Amino acid sequence: MDSVVGVLGGGQLGRMLTEAANRLNVKVVILDAADAPAKQINSVTAHVNGSFMDRDAVLQLAAKCDVITVEIEHVNTNVLEELSNNVPSREKTSRRRVQPHWHTIRIIQDKYRQKKHLEDRKLPTAAFKPLQEHCGCEELENVGEQLGYPYMLKSRTEAYDGRGNYPIKSSEDIPAALATLRNRPLYAEEWANFRMELAVMVVKTEDKADKHWQESTVAYPVVETIHEDSICKLVYAPARDVPESVLNQAQELARRAVAAFEGKGVFGVEMFRLQDDYLLINEIAPRPHNSGHYTIEACPLSQYDAHLRAILGLPVPEQGVKFTTPETKAIMLNILGGRGPASHLTMAEHALAVPGASIHLYGKRDARPGRKMGHVTVVTDDMNEAASRMATLIDLADLIKLESINPQPEPPHMEARQKDSRSGKDGSIRLQGPLVAVTMGSKSDSSVLASGIKLLEQLEIPFTVTITSAHRTPEKMMTFAKEAADQGIKVIIAAAGGAAHLPGMIAANTWLPVIGVPVRGSVLDGHDSLLSIVQMPRGCPVATVAINNSINAAQLAVRILATSDLNADVRKRLKRHLEEQTSTVLEDSVKMERLGFEAFCSQG
Repeated sequence: MDSVVGVLGGGQLGRMLTEAANRLNVKVVILDAADAPAKQINSVTAHVNGSFMDRDAVLQLAAKCDVITVEIEHVNTNVLEELSNNVPSREKTSRRRVQPHWHTIRIIQDKYRQKKHLEDRKLPTAAFKPLQEHCGCEELENVGEQLGYPYMLKSRTEAYDGRGNYPIKSSEDIPAALATLRNRPLYAEEWANFRMELAVMVVKTEDKADKHWQESTVAYPVVETIHEDSICKLVYAPARDVPESVLNQAQELARRAVAAFEGKGVFGVEMFRLQDDYLLINEIAPRPHNSGHYTIEACPLSQYDAHLRAILGLPVPEQGVKFTTPETKAIMLNILGGRGPASHLTMAEHALAVPGASIHLYGKRDARPGRKMGHVTVVTDDMNEAASRMATLIDLADLIKLESINPQPEPPHMEARQKDSRSGKDGSIRLQGPLVAVTMGSKSDSSVLASGIKLLEQLEIPFTVTITSAHRTPEKMMTFAKEAADQGIKVIIAAAGGAAHLPGMIAANTWLPVIGVPVRGSVLDGHDSLLSIVQMPRGCPVATVAINNSINAAQLAVRILATSDLNADVRKRLKRHLEEQTSTVLEDSVKMERLGFEAFCSQG
């Protein structure tokens, strides 16, 4: 097809847009830095090096193409307006030169104007209020009285992935919020107490903004998005456990919202599903969106195919934006940068072993923590199966994040797992932090735990040991339990005697598996603690081993760790240990048969 598309921005969205264009023989010219990801996969056309905010660079791009589109909305709309009015094209054409319309991009750039645009058209959003150019504490305190606490203080411009947002939970947060968002135009938004975040990709095929959304738009399926630190982590397609009526409402709301803007192309609509199933529009992106990556594998037309077709005036069949089959289920996981420069490559290497996983790496050079370096999509015909396949990668993503936020020194009592497949001289992720937490109610329990701790050392399992009494230090015990998972702990071993409340109280304050070790006391020989730990109420399980048997507790903890595909080395060491156990018994058997019972026993 004899069309040339100019793209402002050459990041991952531009890269995947270029991939789609290549299949249609559509030429793409990118305006961005020389080594931008989109330029790396297309050397057919002469790209433009520079900033998409630079007027001269944008004009240079315009001279090379038929239509200009964006992969990021933070562009120079003044020059786009100029281009749309003058239309100095490669060849005279009747098609609009900028898609979507420059006015749409300008409105969406400013989140307050975007909200106002939607409100004026009676489209539901959270309540919001404009703020003075240099607002102060008093004005924000008044906002708190009007909107209630908590509320969100947001930057109107250049805000994405949570950058530019500050939650104000009380008036005490206001000074810090102003300091963080200083020198930015701001507005305030009511807190949305949502039960779920949803997103819908919408394709708009007509230029005009009007009320005929049925004719001018088609919608992809509704998906559920999971965010951490305001960055999209996971997308479940379709959204899980959402009534059909709510899914239909979400698609209609998204189409009506997009129809309210001028221009063609793909738009991403993010929304909140409130506790009563009422839907609020959160934000709109005038371009392909992170929540739509799943469409590459799960739909006949990806969001990038659809965007190109829409801006070039090519057909977008409604069937093309549905799932490939009625049973199609997909999960998309973002691959984020970690502490080491190659941690994202570690994720990709593990994804290679996941059945049905499609891996997309973006070619970015700087893998700083939290930066989107790629994504993985798993497609099956069953959501539970997709979740099962993705579980290992989610665990690894959590570990990479933990290492980047809270790097752990090597435990002094053991070597780090140097042979772990995730370790490397290139700075890739290394599991150095403790995986097992061992705790006891008092110092007197330490002798019982000694043999179990020795086994953890033999199997080279990183661990930490502490004392947390359920009765004498309850606050410390609860903090320990609640923070264990965030510290990278995977299993907790808790030893207690007498009333033995410690294992159960820890289990009540964490989702991690807890293994209880009953300690023999001086009165009831440990039966009291055994029965106390065993008789936990429903919904608060504690795995319980025999009285004083910390070896079984340690081995059970290692077996739990070994179930994860991330811990292949742990599994090997455990298997070797079990084989040694068997060999020891067999050797004793042979020895007893050879020496006789009395002689064997006399050896001690």
